[in-house]
Amino acid sequence: MRAIVYEKFQGPVSVQNVTDPSPKDHGVIIKVSATGLCRSDWHGWMGHDSDIELPHVPGHELAGIVAEVGKDVKNFRLGDRVTVPFVCGCGSCRECRSGNHQVCDYQTQPGFTHWGSFAEYVALDHADINLVAIPDQIADVTAAILGCRFITSFRAVVDQGKVQGGQYVAIHGCGGVGLSAIMIANALGAEVIAVDIDDRTLGLARSLGATWTINAKERSSVVGEIREITQGGAHVSIDALGSQATCYNSIANLRKRGRHIQVGLMTGDHRHPKVPMDLVLAHELEIFGSHGMQAFRYPEMLEMVRSGKLRPEQLVERTISLEEAAQELPKMDRFNHQGVLVIDSF
Repeated sequence: MRAIVYEKFQGPVSVQNVTDPSPKDHGVIIKVSATGLCRSDWHGWMGHDSDIELPHVPGHELAGIVAEVGKDVKNFRLGDRVTVPFVCGCGSCRECRSGNHQVCDYQTQPGFTHWGSFAEYVALDHADINLVAIPDQIADVTAAILGCRFITSFRAVVDQGKVQGGQYVAIHGCGGVGLSAIMIANALGAEVIAVDIDDRTLGLARSLGATWTINAKERSSVVGEIREITQGGAHVSIDALGSQATCYNSIANLRKRGRHIQVGLMTGDHRHPKVPMDLVLAHELEIFGSHGMQAFRYPEMLEMVRSGKLRPEQLVERTISLEEAAQELPKMDRFNHQGVLVIDSF
């Protein structure tokens, strides 16, 4: 099969012919129809993920068709259109038994723990636990971008943040995660404040439901401005980028008893950020993480997509080929795109 491959971290990225995957007894092989290019893939290429063994095929947001089925799989058949959360649970550990597959003790992640979806075919484990059927009304390109950024934002806003109509929600960083969170919070009736450093991106944020936008490069105090807009601070705030500054601001701009949700990956020098713990204590703030979403939580989100309440296809800037993706992957830290790129040509 054709696939994007890199053989060393921060090294050349190319399209190569590699061996087709085989399914485990509890797994399947998916013929990939579409797969999203995510900044997490860039983190992997940089060497920020210790699970990756070289040479490696990245890619973890996907939609496709079941092409092979392991002998123990009961719920899926050849030809089924499916997607999958980027964290795949084992179904039997303590976390999975409690319903928290997104933090499975033995999780697998396509594009990290094993070869991923920037390829014609990808193997997925524990299919009956992790696969999600794609409704006929949802296109492959739309389904592909749900599996990382969108579901993580959905869990952050709905399950972790418990956002309600009329609340103020601040989103720090308007990449794919941040724009998804803006769309979801707006759909729930929240008043959304979007923070970024690019006016074009902030324009897209407004089109997706942000009521206020703040260019952090042009403001002396992001925290002060949010506190003024909200008359005391946001009810819920999300760091969708993952940096020392955005994490601190997201916590500091909360009102009393507010909730901070960390979604952006914290790597390198940002791994252990400064936290205004005095405010956390005095204002009884809550700090949560959001790491993917369980497959069984998809139906609520898919129904919102099917009904038109959520329109994740609006996040897609353009579709590209494998060859184009090989050129784009090393440049993802430059934030050259206002939307999401999706590979749909293999």
